[in-house]
Parts: sequence; C-alpha cells; structure tokens
Amino acid sequence: MPDIMEMVKKIKLAAKLVSCMEKVFPNEEPPALDTPVSLLKDDFAAFQLAVQPISGRFVSCEIEIESPIAQWITVRQVENMPVRCISPSTEDGDYISDQPGLYPDLLKPSRAGGAYGLLGDQWNTFWFEVETTADTPAGDHPVHISLKTKIFDKEGPAASIDLTVTVVNAVLPKQTLKRTEWFYADCVADYYHVEPWSEQHWQLMEDQMAFAGRRGVNMILTPLFTYPLDTDRRAERTTVQLVDVMVRCGSYSFGFNKFRRFVEMAKRCGMEYFEMSHLFTQGGAAGAVKVMADEDGEYRQIFGPDDPSNGKPFQAFLAALLPALTAVIDELGIRGKVVFHISDEPQLEHLPLYKELKEKLSPYLEGFAVIDALSDYDFYQQGVCEHPVVASNHVTPFLEGETPEDFWVYYCVGQFYQVSNRYIAMPSSRNRIIAEQLYKYQVKGFLQWGYNFYNSVGSLYHINPFASTDSDGGFPAGDAFSVYPGDDGKPWPSIRLEIFWQAMCDLRAFSLLESLAGRDFVMGLIESEGEVTFFEYPRNAGYHLRLRQRVNEEIAKRV
Repeated sequence: MPDIMEMVKKIKLAAKLVSCMEKVFPNEEPPALDTPVSLLKDDFAAFQLAVQPISGRFVSCEIEIESPIAQWITVRQVENMPVRCISPSTEDGDYISDQPGLYPDLLKPSRAGGAYGLLGDQWNTFWFEVETTADTPAGDHPVHISLKTKIFDKEGPAASIDLTVTVVNAVLPKQTLKRTEWFYADCVADYYHVEPWSEQHWQLMEDQMAFAGRRGVNMILTPLFTYPLDTDRRAERTTVQLVDVMVRCGSYSFGFNKFRRFVEMAKRCGMEYFEMSHLFTQGGAAGAVKVMADEDGEYRQIFGPDDPSNGKPFQAFLAALLPALTAVIDELGIRGKVVFHISDEPQLEHLPLYKELKEKLSPYLEGFAVIDALSDYDFYQQGVCEHPVVASNHVTPFLEGETPEDFWVYYCVGQFYQVSNRYIAMPSSRNRIIAEQLYKYQVKGFLQWGYNFYNSVGSLYHINPFASTDSDGGFPAGDAFSVYPGDDGKPWPSIRLEIFWQAMCDLRAFSLLESLAGRDFVMGLIESEGEVTFFEYPRNAGYHLRLRQRVNEEIAKRV
C-alpha cells in the first residue's frame, strides 16, 4: 500500500481569484481577477476561485469564509457539463469554441458535511456570490477565504486568498422589467417521478419557482392546460392542467381551485405577473390545445391539436371558459397583471388565421393584453398583435418604424448570429450585454423559453439534463434550461442564469444612476467603448466589469 503521508507531501496547491465573467476550463490557466468587487445594497456580485492541486490524486477540500459580510456570501463548485450541440452556426466568431466537449456551467452545492472534490493536475473552480440586502453594512469589507485539503483522513496542503468587497451605501431600485422564463410544471413532475398536482409536486414546483423569483423572474407561465409548446404531433406531454373541466349533457362547467392555489404560490415566490398558457398550438395556431375533462363521468381528452382552432366545438368551449376564468382572475385581484397568448411564433402565412382567432376571442379578453413571440412586423403594423414579443434578431423594423410602447424582446434557439444569447458555448460577455441593450432601447419586457425544459426536442421523451444539455441534440446546449434539478429537490443554478441575473442588477443600477445624473450620462458610460446595438457591442469580459465599477462609483459620489 502506498505511503499516504508521502503522497500528501507531494501535493501542492495553486490558487487564484478569477472574474465571474471567465469560464474556467480544466486544462487552461485562467487570467487573474484584475478589477475590484463592488456592489450596492440589494444587489448581486460574483467572483471565482480557481484551484489546481499539483498531483495526480483526487483530494477533498473544505472552504471557510471569514468576513464581516460572510452571511451574505455563498459558495458553489463549478462543474463541467457535456456540450454536443454548440449552435446552428458559429460564423460570427463570438463563441468560446466551435468544438464539443465539457464546458463549465453547473453551480453545485457542497456534499454532505461541506466537502468538495478536487481533481489533480487541473483547474477546479469555485463560484462565490455576494447577495446583499438593504441591511448589509456599507463599506470596504475584507474577505478571507481559506481552503483546506484532505487525502483519505490526512490533512493536505492549504491555500488562502484575501480580497476586499465594497458595498456602496445605496439600495438598488426594484426591477421594473417584466421578465418571464417559461416554467414547465410537467418537467418538474417528470424528472422527479411524482404525480402532477400531488403535494410533492407542489413543493418541488415552489422550490424551483422561488429560486426563479430570487433571480428576477417576475412573470410566470400558468398552465391553464398542458403546454402546446415544443410538442411533436407524435408526442403527448404529461398532463398538467390547472382548470378542471366538467361536461354534462354537452354543457361546460369549470373548477379553479388548482388555479387559485397556483396563483397564491406564485405570489409567495415573487411573481407579480401571470401569462396564461397558449390557447392554440405553436407556430400558427392551427389546432386546439389538449383539454382533459370529466365528461358524463368519464375522464378523457375532449380536445387536442387535431381539432381545428377555429372550429365551432373548440370555439364554443372557449366561449364558456373565458368568462368563467376572467371572473376568477377578477376575484383574485390580478386583472391588471394577467396577459394571454394565442400562439407561439406564428409566421407571416399564419397572419389571417391568427387575426381571425384574435377577433373571435376579443369579446372575452377585453382589457387584457395579448402578447406573443413573433418576428414579422406585419402582425404589429396591421394591428393584429398590439403587444408583440420580438425576436432580438428581428428588432430593426420595429425600431425603425413605430415602436410598440410596451416593447418586448425575446431570444431562443434562433438567435445565434451576432445577437446576445446564453448558450453554454457562448462567453459570459455575450450573455450580460443584454442589460445595456434593454436599457438603451427602453425595452419593457423580456422572454426566454426555457427555465426548466427537461424534454427532448418535440417532447418525444424525457431527458436527464445532467447528461444532455441540448435536449438530446435538438437545441444548442443550454438553450432549454437555466437550472438543473438538484438531487435534494432544490434547483441548482447555471453560470448562465447567474450572469443574466447580474445583467438584471446592472439594469437596475443604470436606472438608479439615471435618476441621479440623467439618461445621457448613463448612455455615455455604456457607449464609452463603442456603440451598443442589438448586433454591435463590446465583445470582451472586461467591458462589463469596468462599466459596472464606474456606475457604482458614480452612484457613490451622488448618495
């Protein structure tokens, strides 16, 4: 048996602080952090600690944080995840690599007892988050990080790092951007193998939803009926239907107890706005949604995508449902917080049918906004969709023409060339730039389709997101979900989600500085290193760190 003490003596540790904007790979030494770590109150900042045990051995380690603000600091370990599908195209050159491999993405909590594992002769990374509140003391706070290793039961080498975190004595204003990342109740039930709407399901949903709320998601996709999204015609998604439907002798009645419970849960989780799930199928609204009902004592499907959306039976169903639903919405006091969807991503050839359906529903949805993700300016120009959610690579006609007052933007799988997005293979700078873009163009809402989509493309089958980050080759890695389903039932975040949350905090900081120094001053800072548009912007990590540091300094001067 090898001499354990001799093995321990051979282990050396290299450790360095690294910016949160870097994605650290095992075989590449990352650049050292070269900008201060500062933030405001009710704000968020992050940095990384990269550690390399110079030994071929696996060792375990523990991390301790000593600081006056230690209670506001958390640490997770960065795990490299499999990336096969990079992007539909990497021609714009703004990708970390065009090659498949293991990429840093998952932020995983420590094991039981607070231990982490370190692989020898490669860089292991820890992600530190500083989340302040209004009660966090302002000032320059020392932070001492100590890392102690073990091999078997023997103490190994240790490392320590010191830095200063500055908390500016100003509170970030509340987020005004309406933001939704589509939340899939069925995927939660499927991954954890629990019955939809069981008590276990409700708790798992609340855990995932509460974390979304803490990361700036304030609008929730509400499954009136099972989502008619990303579902191949050969597939059927697990039924998650909040509305109970009863049919007696051809007449409809409805139960809304689950709907009421969902709304109350969402409010607890920080949700302020509610988007009713789409009333017709994706990509053109040709079919009805899947509706399960108790029909004269038999529970069965009464509508589905094979039923025409404009057919008399489904239209009669909606004519009965919508007045009952909107009455409950009024009872809950959320009328001004509710939006409806007709169909996701209709194309220009679908405009006549979309218009027909919109007109049929308008008597029942008076006073409610109808929003849909789309790309064609004609839908807005012809008044068919007054509240378009515009794909970020199709914004130009909306900006050059009459821009909607309630201007929304979205991105998904189709936004891979030049524009911002957050695929795993993209650098974090391409993720975080969304804040400057939303601020410049005074965008009111932002939509992304995948908070927790754990299905294959087309929902033909379920996937393990820890093994497949690309919906089994169907989407660019990271497009379909931003949280991993932890084995403790809690969501585990991705680097992508946390960087996007930093962008949301940047946006709030821009708003605060605007109130103190004016919009032109803020735009001068944002464009100090070049013009920012949806297609052109500084493409380096340092830009974001320098800008946020300057914004914090300017706020500090004025408060």
